[in-house]
Amino acid sequence: MKIIRCGSNPSMPGPEETFSGTVRLEMMFQADEPGRTSGAHVTFEPGARTAWHTHPAGQTIIITYGRGWVQREGGPIEEVTMGDVVFFPAGEKHWHGASPENAMSHIAIQESIDGSPVTWMEKVTDEEYGA
Repeated sequence: MKIIRCGSNPSMPGPEETFSGTVRLEMMFQADEPGRTSGAHVTFEPGARTAWHTHPAGQTIIITYGRGWVQREGGPIEEVTMGDVVFFPAGEKHWHGASPENAMSHIAIQESIDGSPVTWMEKVTDEEYGA
Protein backbone atom coordinates (compact mmCIF):
# COMPACT_ATOMS: atom_id res chain seq x y z
CA MET A 1 0.00 0.00 0.00
CA LYS A 2 1.12 3.53 -0.74
CA ILE A 3 -0.53 6.71 0.55
CA ILE A 4 0.29 9.98 -1.14
CA ARG A 5 -0.84 12.84 1.06
CA CYS A 6 -2.76 15.71 -0.51
CA GLY A 7 -0.41 18.61 -1.13
CA SER A 8 2.74 16.50 -0.82
CA ASN A 9 3.63 17.18 -4.47
CA PRO A 10 4.20 20.84 -5.30
CA SER A 11 2.14 22.43 -8.05
CA MET A 12 3.85 23.96 -11.05
CA PRO A 13 2.87 26.20 -13.94
CA GLY A 14 1.75 24.47 -17.12
CA PRO A 15 4.57 24.67 -19.68
CA GLU A 16 4.06 27.35 -22.34
CA GLU A 17 4.92 24.81 -25.07
CA THR A 18 1.86 22.68 -24.28
CA PHE A 19 -0.66 25.09 -22.71
CA SER A 20 -2.19 28.46 -23.59
CA GLY A 21 -3.11 30.78 -20.73
CA THR A 22 -2.61 30.29 -17.01
CA VAL A 23 -2.55 26.63 -15.98
CA ARG A 24 -1.40 24.93 -12.74
CA LEU A 25 -0.39 21.24 -12.62
CA GLU A 26 -0.07 19.02 -9.59
CA MET A 27 1.10 15.47 -10.16
CA MET A 28 -1.09 13.35 -7.91
CA PHE A 29 0.44 9.94 -8.53
CA GLN A 30 2.68 7.95 -10.82
CA ALA A 31 2.63 4.18 -10.78
CA ASP A 32 5.65 2.17 -9.76
CA GLU A 33 6.79 -0.50 -12.23
CA PRO A 34 5.19 -2.54 -13.65
CA GLY A 35 2.28 -0.08 -13.40
CA ARG A 36 1.76 2.52 -16.12
CA THR A 37 -0.93 4.84 -14.76
CA SER A 38 -0.42 8.44 -13.68
CA GLY A 39 -2.75 11.16 -12.53
CA ALA A 40 -2.61 14.93 -12.23
CA HIS A 41 -4.87 17.68 -10.95
CA VAL A 42 -4.98 20.47 -13.52
CA THR A 43 -6.49 23.94 -13.04
CA PHE A 44 -7.19 26.22 -16.00
CA GLU A 45 -7.96 29.93 -15.59
CA PRO A 46 -10.68 31.30 -17.93
CA GLY A 47 -9.64 30.86 -21.56
CA ALA A 48 -6.68 28.58 -20.73
CA ARG A 49 -6.36 25.26 -22.54
CA THR A 50 -4.08 22.44 -23.61
CA ALA A 51 -2.49 22.14 -27.02
CA TRP A 52 -3.81 19.44 -29.33
CA HIS A 53 -2.52 16.06 -28.15
CA THR A 54 -3.06 12.29 -28.11
CA HIS A 55 -2.52 9.55 -25.54
CA PRO A 56 -1.22 6.09 -26.55
CA ALA A 57 -3.59 4.32 -24.11
CA GLY A 58 -6.32 6.99 -23.93
CA GLN A 59 -7.10 9.48 -21.18
CA THR A 60 -9.89 9.98 -18.67
CA ILE A 61 -10.60 13.40 -17.20
CA ILE A 62 -12.92 14.00 -14.26
CA ILE A 63 -14.16 17.58 -13.98
CA THR A 64 -13.82 18.67 -10.33
CA TYR A 65 -14.68 22.36 -10.57
CA GLY A 66 -16.05 25.00 -12.90
CA ARG A 67 -17.02 24.99 -16.54
CA GLY A 68 -14.79 23.84 -19.36
CA TRP A 69 -14.63 22.84 -22.97
CA VAL A 70 -13.38 19.65 -24.64
CA GLN A 71 -13.01 18.85 -28.32
CA ARG A 72 -11.86 15.93 -30.41
CA GLU A 73 -10.49 16.54 -33.88
CA GLY A 74 -13.35 16.96 -36.33
CA GLY A 75 -15.98 17.19 -33.58
CA PRO A 76 -17.81 20.09 -31.97
CA ILE A 77 -16.63 21.85 -28.82
CA GLU A 78 -18.51 20.26 -25.89
CA GLU A 79 -19.16 21.98 -22.56
CA VAL A 80 -18.29 20.05 -19.38
CA THR A 81 -19.00 20.86 -15.74
CA MET A 82 -18.24 19.51 -12.26
CA GLY A 83 -18.92 15.78 -12.02
CA ASP A 84 -18.64 15.08 -15.76
CA VAL A 85 -16.24 12.34 -16.87
CA VAL A 86 -14.69 12.43 -20.35
CA PHE A 87 -12.82 9.52 -21.97
CA PHE A 88 -10.59 10.11 -24.98
CA PRO A 89 -9.72 6.80 -26.73
CA ALA A 90 -6.13 5.87 -27.56
CA GLY A 91 -4.75 8.01 -30.36
CA GLU A 92 -7.71 10.43 -30.50
CA LYS A 93 -6.45 13.98 -31.15
CA HIS A 94 -8.10 16.36 -28.68
CA TRP A 95 -7.78 19.35 -26.36
CA HIS A 96 -9.45 20.48 -23.13
CA GLY A 97 -9.54 23.58 -20.97
CA ALA A 98 -11.61 26.27 -19.33
CA SER A 99 -14.45 28.15 -20.97
CA PRO A 100 -13.79 31.82 -21.80
CA GLU A 101 -15.58 33.13 -18.68
CA ASN A 102 -15.00 30.35 -16.12
CA ALA A 103 -12.09 28.50 -14.56
CA MET A 104 -12.09 24.69 -14.69
CA SER A 105 -10.21 21.97 -12.82
CA HIS A 106 -9.99 18.30 -13.63
CA ILE A 107 -8.18 15.16 -12.63
CA ALA A 108 -6.41 13.64 -15.64
CA ILE A 109 -5.63 9.91 -15.63
CA GLN A 110 -3.58 8.23 -18.36
CA GLU A 111 -1.25 5.31 -18.95
CA SER A 112 2.23 5.35 -20.44
CA ILE A 113 3.17 3.13 -23.36
CA ASP A 114 6.90 2.76 -24.01
CA GLY A 115 7.50 5.36 -21.30
CA SER A 116 5.29 8.09 -22.78
CA PRO A 117 1.80 9.11 -21.59
CA VAL A 118 1.19 11.85 -24.22
CA THR A 119 2.19 13.16 -27.64
CA TRP A 120 1.91 16.94 -27.81
CA MET A 121 1.04 18.70 -31.06
CA GLU A 122 0.29 22.25 -32.20
CA LYS A 123 -1.46 24.76 -29.96
CA VAL A 124 -5.20 25.34 -30.28
CA THR A 125 -5.51 28.67 -32.08
CA ASP A 126 -7.74 31.48 -30.84
CA GLU A 127 -9.89 30.91 -33.94
CA GLU A 128 -10.32 27.19 -33.16
CA TYR A 129 -11.05 27.97 -29.51
CA GLY A 130 -13.63 30.60 -30.41
CA ALA A 131 -15.35 28.47 -33.06
